[in-house]
Order: sequence, then structure tokens, then C-alpha cells
Amino acid sequence: MRYIYGPIKSRRLGLSLGLSLSLDKICDLDCIYCQWGSVGKTILKRKEYAKADEIILELKSWMQKNPKAAQELKFITLSGLGEPTLNTCIGELIDQVKNVTGLKIAVITNSTLLGDPLVRKELLKADLIVPSLDAVDIEIFKRIDRPHAGIKLNEIIEGLVALRKEFHGEIWLEVMFVSGVNDDFGHIEELKKVIQRISPDKIQVGYWWFEPT
Repeated sequence: MRYIYGPIKSRRLGLSLGLSLSLDKICDLDCIYCQWGSVGKTILKRKEYAKADEIILELKSWMQKNPKAAQELKFITLSGLGEPTLNTCIGELIDQVKNVTGLKIAVITNSTLLGDPLVRKELLKADLIVPSLDAVDIEIFKRIDRPHAGIKLNEIIEGLVALRKEFHGEIWLEVMFVSGVNDDFGHIEELKKVIQRISPDKIQVGYWWFEPT
């Protein structure tokens, strides 16, 4: 399989099947804690990194070959190797996946493009959005998430606030604390103020021990 990974059983989503919207790690952040390792070069350009029809064909094949597992799925999750909203087919893909599976759709995103009204509109038919926000201080943001030069932290924050107003599904905000980087009390207090503005349904917190090289 080129685009499908899993199924994965987790506490938060139950049994879910993942769809990657690119064949390579395409991302506009190079987070120091990324499970895939360094992205090497960040990319901000939105385009069709993988075609929706190709992903759907692979999904249909998997569903046919794994009928028992397909019946047990709780979510189809759009995430994968990089940032899924960089793929311009994400809105179309959400529609097609719902038609093919009848399952709930979760989108895991780093939030960087939520300042774009078009991106937010493309996500509205999802059932669950899991965005991330690790920092509300620009210097901390640069250190932990190592963004593309075109990414603006204030646009991420305002995009998350706007998403809460426009999106009628659930929002589970992810925050990754990294030891010695974004976990001091002052920053956490400022982060709390921003999270109150975003008003997510849940907050999921992770902690990563960072050992500088």
C-alpha cells in the first residue's frame, strides 16, 4: 500500500485507518520531536501531492480485502507522512472517503494553514479535527517547530480561533511540551490564554525529553 497505513488502535480514536496525502514527507514544519525525523527542507506550496482518485482506489481495495477489520473501524484518519492540508485535494478526499466508507473522518494537522479561509472550508465536512499548537511565543515556536519562513504564528492562532467558530465537529487540540523549550510556567500561562480563545473540546498533552546535540 502506498497511501494507507494501519489500522491503528489508540485510546483517543479507537481503531482507525490512516491515509497519507503524500508519498514523501511533505511538511512546512520541521519539528524537533517529529516521529518521522527531520523533514530536511520545509515546503509551503499547496498542490496535489497525491491524487484523491488514487487514494480512493487504494482505500476501496483495502476495504474489499479486509471486510472484518473494515467493520471495526471507528475513524478514517487523514495525516500520514507530512501535513495533509498542503494537499489541495483534501476537501474532495473527505467527501469521497465518506461516500465510500460511511465512517467518521479525523484530520490531524499542524494548524499552519488554518489562517487560510479556503483551507478551513475544505475541512468543514470532517467529523474531528486534531490541530496542534506548541507555542504562542515566536522565538519558542521557531525553536520547537522550526517553521518555513512563510509561516506566521499569529495567523495560526487566529486560524484556530476562526476554525472553532466555523467548524461544527469536535476539535481536540494537541500540545507537545518539550523539556527546556516550551515548558516554563510563563509560557504555559500565555498558552493557556490562547487555548481559552480557541475553546477546543479536548486538550491532549504530550511531553518529550529533548537532548540537544
